Amino acid sequence: MSRIGKKLIQVPAGVDVAISETEVRVKGPKGELKLALHPHVRLERAGDVLTVAVKSEENKKDRALWGLFNRLVANMIVGVTKGYEKGLEFVGVGYKVSLAGKTVKMDVGFSHEVDFPLPAGIEAKVDKNTLTLSGIDKQLVGETAARIRRIRKPEPYKGKGIKYVDEVIRRKAGKSAKAGAK
Repeated sequence: MSRIGKKLIQVPAGVDVAISETEVRVKGPKGELKLALHPHVRLERAGDVLTVAVKSEENKKDRALWGLFNRLVANMIVGVTKGYEKGLEFVGVGYKVSLAGKTVKMDVGFSHEVDFPLPAGIEAKVDKNTLTLSGIDKQLVGETAARIRRIRKPEPYKGKGIKYVDEVIRRKAGKSAKAGAK
């Protein structure tokens, strides 16, 4: 049995869930999301509670799909009610970030400024050297933040680079000065 798959999903007031054979649509105050359902997964609604079921509970792949689709639907409900945010911090001398319409402009130590166009459904705010991405789709917010971080990953010696706000960089000791040099 899948412990995560068995969890019941509460549907809050103001959220509309439309279930068909091939997809589920979740509509709330912040927007609408849809998800294609796997043929082995069934989604059932009883009042304000959703349950996820699979074709065969003994099959290992079906059990994996059970937990996956439970969390995907739960994330959709949270997304259309509260939304998701991810913060990125630009650390380094001369590292800057700015916003020009739907494009993030970054100075991160290259000889040129890096432009990153934001995908549809993602909003960004800049406060000094912190970029905050927000949206209703958890996967899209996380993937966009990861793609921006990949432009200049934080390095372990000086700590320079683009890092998540809550990320801790493990620092390494640099070269030691040679003792007793003439």
